[in-house]
Order: sequence, then C-alpha cells, then structure tokens
Amino acid sequence: MTMKLYHGEPNGPSLSVLAALSEKNLDADLVYIDLTLAERHGDKCEQSVEVNMSVEGEGPVLVVDGEPLADSVFIARYFDDVGTGAALVPADSYGCWEVMTWCRQIIERLAPAAAFLGVRAYLTGRLGDLDDSDFEARIGKIVSDDLKQRWREVREGNFSDDQIADSESKVSAAVEKVEGQLEGRDWLMGDFSMADLETYAWLAGMVGLVPAAFENAERTLAWLERVKGRPSVQKALARATVAEPEKSWAPGPEINRWG
Repeated sequence: MTMKLYHGEPNGPSLSVLAALSEKNLDADLVYIDLTLAERHGDKCEQSVEVNMSVEGEGPVLVVDGEPLADSVFIARYFDDVGTGAALVPADSYGCWEVMTWCRQIIERLAPAAAFLGVRAYLTGRLGDLDDSDFEARIGKIVSDDLKQRWREVREGNFSDDQIADSESKVSAAVEKVEGQLEGRDWLMGDFSMADLETYAWLAGMVGLVPAAFENAERTLAWLERVKGRPSVQKALARATVAEPEKSWAPGPEINRWG
C-alpha cells in the first residue's frame, strides 16, 4: 500500500489528518499545496469526482494506491482502520456512534462557521492582491460551481452581517458544548479520540477571532493546550510554512441554510 497526502497549512482539516496520520504510526508521502490559492484544483493535486465534489470545501486529499480520497473525518477514519496504536474511534458500536455523531456536528456546524470567519479575516485581502486574470485562472479549475462562487464571494468581501453573527454564534455554541463535555474528564469522549482532533482543528483558530466565546471557558482553554501538546499535533504544526498557521483559512463547508 502506498499513500500520498496532499495537505495545506496545519489548520482546520489539514491539521486533523496530519495529526491522525502520526497518531496511527503511519507514513505517507506528504505534499504541501497552498489551499488558500486553490492549488487543490488542477495538476498540483490528484483529482477524482469525490475530491471535486467534496462537501468539506478546500481540504486535504489522500491518495491510496492511486485512488484519491477526500474529507478529513473519513480520511482519519481510514487511518484508524489501517494504522496501529490506540484507536481514534472506539470499537464498540455505541462509542463509535458517539464519536462519529460528534464529528458530524463539528463539520456541519462549527466548520462552516470557522472557515467563514477565517477567510473573512485573513483571505479576502490576499485574494484581492491577485490580478483578475490570475484569480480567474485559479478558480476556473474548480469543478463545483457552488465552491467556485464562494471563492468569488470571499474575494469580493461579500460577508453579510447576519452570516457573521450566525457564524460567531455557532463558534460560541461549539465552545459551550465542549465546555460541558469536558466536565470531569480530560478528553471529549473519555479516551483521546478523533473527536478531539477534529474539534481542535476547527476551534483553535477561533480563539483570536471570537474571543468572547472563550470567556469563562476554562476547561476548553486547558483542553486546547492539552491537544496542542500531543506529539502528533506538534509534529503536524512543525510542517507549517508560515508563522501563524491558525490564520491560514480557505473556503470550507457550505454554510447550512437551515440553521
């Protein structure tokens, strides 16, 4: 079995898969691509229908024996199946359900909000520095019309007040959920799991963007430090090509239109 992992800066979904790879004692050919410049599309990354239509937006791509796979939760789950070491998803049915349900809530509610706030803060200006022909050439390779339109909206700075408020509220709700879950425990599901990795990956970069969400969230802040201190996360963070990878955001999952 040969594996190649295309990834961006260690933040969001790229952070979670890089750390999961290490947690499971696996090796892969690691290839950095600049997700903030749409390099996942075109000849810098292997393509497939699943990659092109990924619901995660601009995330990492794992290629196993020539077959490209997308979406960080499912990539991490694959690593858990083929790697060694402690399980990232419990073997028992209820424990598995609990972790996967938690991760689904993270990728459907927190991830879109975090990516929205992240690109608003850090990507709009960078895209604005590109000339029109360069920008259009980059997004012209994107197969998903929806994702292509979201790139245009980011460049134009098209962020409504309602979407900003809604995204901030979803970050606050995620912190509240984490804070409650951590009562009497060090990790979200008892043992360290994929729930910790996925939640940390999307939440860590929000401390500076939605500081009010973390006021009086002492358990959450301590948990963030524990996750950051894990060797797997430190190894992932060491792959950063920028000083502050938590400020590296590309368009993520589409914001849920139904609340």
